[in-house]
Amino acid sequence: MRLSVPLGASTAFFYALGYPVGAAAVRAATPGTVLVSRFVASAVILAAIVAVARLEWPRGIQAWHAVVVGFLSQGVQFVGCYEAMYAGVSPVLVALVIAMNPVVTAAAAGMMLRERLSRRRIAATVLALAAVGIAFAGRVMDVGHVDAAVAWVVVAVIGLAVGGVYQQRYLTQGHPIAVNTIGVGVALVPALVFAMATPQHVSDPAQAVWTIVVLVIANSVIAATLYLAAIRQAGAAAVSLLFGVIPSIAALLTWAILGERPDIGVVLGLVVGAAACFVGNDQAPGRGEAVNVTPSTVSTGTRSGVRRRG
Repeated sequence: MRLSVPLGASTAFFYALGYPVGAAAVRAATPGTVLVSRFVASAVILAAIVAVARLEWPRGIQAWHAVVVGFLSQGVQFVGCYEAMYAGVSPVLVALVIAMNPVVTAAAAGMMLRERLSRRRIAATVLALAAVGIAFAGRVMDVGHVDAAVAWVVVAVIGLAVGGVYQQRYLTQGHPIAVNTIGVGVALVPALVFAMATPQHVSDPAQAVWTIVVLVIANSVIAATLYLAAIRQAGAAAVSLLFGVIPSIAALLTWAILGERPDIGVVLGLVVGAAACFVGNDQAPGRGEAVNVTPSTVSTGTRSGVRRRG
């Protein structure tokens, strides 16, 4: 079955919404404060959903695998994303880099798990790197060098990609929402360490509260639920194409919410990035593998894995 337009559009919208709202949050409070508050609230809500719906928790060694995946895919990713936005990286640029994760994860799986990459996946990886380079060119020229803020985005996408590959290799049990709940809880560890290691303050309490509430409800609950419904309706390969349009939606929402209009380099990066996502989706009936991006709270974000099908 094909992905319906209403479901696909709403899934992409709520994922994209996390980027400008996350940027607004770290303008009102330091990243450690935002992260700890968000993860605590999300863990409570998601745990309640798991309990009420009686969803399956991963057990034994699988629970420990879920801990590792959560630490990398949520803890490391979100610390990197929020610190990058706090340091001045546009939420559109962060969205673009994170949206390249299905392609980057496929490449990482080829290196770490010795999976053969198709020519289309190789081309998609090259396009993804080009998209990020083009989009960041304006910032590098303004700053005069590749600054620490860019490094935080790299940390975020590495955590996301390595967590996804680890998930493919080891994590096979448990309902996705239950696994997501463990991930959010475990992500509190790096968030707390980061918060304790850096100065924390809240400059605008009202804005901090409403942005964190939106992040928890729109991303931790609604976006993850819609993603699961989309996967159930159309399959992972079709839904992975949403990552080709999420950064563009994030750009429009950033313009509307924060008044930041993307420059020409970012626009070109969005176009090339969308092409990378479409080229990288080389799944056809009866063929090879598909990138399977499993849900997580989005910054931002997402948690990705590559799973063999067929």
